Amino acid sequence: MVESEVKKSNKGEKMRFRWVIGAFITIVLAIALASRSTTKISLFGHVNKSCHCSQDKHKYSGIVEDCCCDYETVDHVNEEVLHPLLQELVKTPFFRYFKVKLWCDCPFWPDDGMCRLRDCSVCECPENEFPESFKRPHHRGLPSDDLMCQEGKPQAAVDRTLDRKAFRGWTETDNPWTYDDETDNSEMTYVNLQLNPERYTGYTGPSARGIWDAVYSENCPKYPAAESCQEEKILYKLISGLHSSISIHIASDYLLDEATNLWGHNIQLMYDRVLKYPYRVENLYFTFLFVLRAVTKAADYLEQAEYDTGNPTEDLKTQSLMRQLLYNPKLQAACPLPFDEAKLWKGQRGPELKQKIQAQFKNISALMDCVGCEKCRLWGKLQVLGLGTALKILFSVNGEEHSGQTLQLQRNEVIALMNLLNRLSESVKFVHEMGPAAEKLAEGNTSSPTRLNNLVKRMWASIVNT
Repeated sequence: MVESEVKKSNKGEKMRFRWVIGAFITIVLAIALASRSTTKISLFGHVNKSCHCSQDKHKYSGIVEDCCCDYETVDHVNEEVLHPLLQELVKTPFFRYFKVKLWCDCPFWPDDGMCRLRDCSVCECPENEFPESFKRPHHRGLPSDDLMCQEGKPQAAVDRTLDRKAFRGWTETDNPWTYDDETDNSEMTYVNLQLNPERYTGYTGPSARGIWDAVYSENCPKYPAAESCQEEKILYKLISGLHSSISIHIASDYLLDEATNLWGHNIQLMYDRVLKYPYRVENLYFTFLFVLRAVTKAADYLEQAEYDTGNPTEDLKTQSLMRQLLYNPKLQAACPLPFDEAKLWKGQRGPELKQKIQAQFKNISALMDCVGCEKCRLWGKLQVLGLGTALKILFSVNGEEHSGQTLQLQRNEVIALMNLLNRLSESVKFVHEMGPAAEKLAEGNTSSPTRLNNLVKRMWASIVNT
């Protein structure tokens, strides 16, 4: 009797031991399979898949809010027409150089000037690099002690040449939407945008956060839906869309490894800053269409403008690219009216609202002087001027309502406008192409460990209860 009970006990222990060994092997196999099926990320942020499953390229569908085009059309037209043309256009001599005040005192608080990487700096270029038509007949440079170059690389230098009314046909009237007096040439300098790309610079911390906090909290608050009119919402969406675009450019050209100077895509950063919040993507598309509408509205003016740099071949190419963009049949057929500005500023409060929002945007442009990173300040000023130029085109000249009021633009405004459109086009293209991979990465980081943990818990519970 006792011997029989002992045999049964030994048999039970053996069975329990086999269960443990079997469960252990199963868990190991589950972990191995899970690791094989999860997304693999290369150093440059591209996603390598073990299978080529179809991905949802159009997470965002339907009409872009407050616009007249849908997401699928925007992606298609941008890829087929706008992005290729804009990429060529901004490399031409006319659109390559931007006039800017880099050394300005912040009108709101002391500037700490803190930047972690030397990539923050913008340095001078040789004077013979610039088109002669961009220079003053008797120009003068800044004193040598003002050339605070941090990097010292010849290919990244900035020319400090000043100009006055060197470009025939362009106006020198000031933009009512922006803070800088573009007619004041004191301390103005030319920057080669191709040598100073918008990318990650290491500009982080309280100073960087303080700029955006001031933009949103003081000048562009996120109004509750019930308390805001359409015009106030549009200002917020424009700034949010621009913010999203800047974040995407930082993520798309990121310093992955400072020790080896390895640059590439930071997909996780793009997800955390933009894709995680659908309204930020929606506002990016809205801002892109808003600026595109300004360009198409000013088509006649931009077609007839003089793109003179003293290089006839390049100047003819610039004019040809502008015409291809402005009157492209695919663009006109797919999205003839990207945004309808005629519905704004109606009613008795119209003029008052315009003055209020104009003052708010002017404050936002003044905040660019408070950016502590020189290269960030350069691109901040350019893109805010570009957005201010779009506002000027759409809302300062109201077509038939003010038929006697003609559009007048500065050369620098057009350079900023087209470079901004190109930046937004790049951001929209990057989101469209890399968005699905970023979403899969985010899902893999959150769901795969959870599923695996649940599997292990169930297996372990079955072992304990055996």
